[in-house]
This record gives sequence, structure tokens and C-alpha cells, in this order.
Amino acid sequence: MYVCLCNGVTDNQIKSAVQDGATTMRELYQETEAGSQCGKCCKHVKSILNEELLQLAESAVKVA
Repeated sequence: MYVCLCNGVTDNQIKSAVQDGATTMRELYQETEAGSQCGKCCKHVKSILNEELLQLAESAVKVA
């Protein structure tokens, strides 16, 4: 699903960027350019970022 219509960024692209090491909105912006135009998507992008980071943390705890 498209999250940032201005730059054509999907939720899968954001998730992939997090999997590749992006941990902040700034890093996501640099990787995907999401939120660089109108900014209306920033709240949703941040939500996806937080969900993915939580999942990574939970999987790291299960492994340890």
C-alpha cells in the first residue's frame, strides 16, 4: 500500500528500509524520501517504523 503518495513510497519499502538498518525518521527519509514533500504521511511512516522496530526487538529477545 502506498504510504507517501508524493514520492510513491510503499509500506513494504519502509519495512525493508528498517530491516536494512534504518531506525529513525531521518534515516527513512534519506533511504526512501518519504515525507519530503507535503509531510502528510509522516505520522503513518512513524507508525510503521515503530511497529517494525518493536518486531525486531521482540525477535531479538526470543533468540537470546
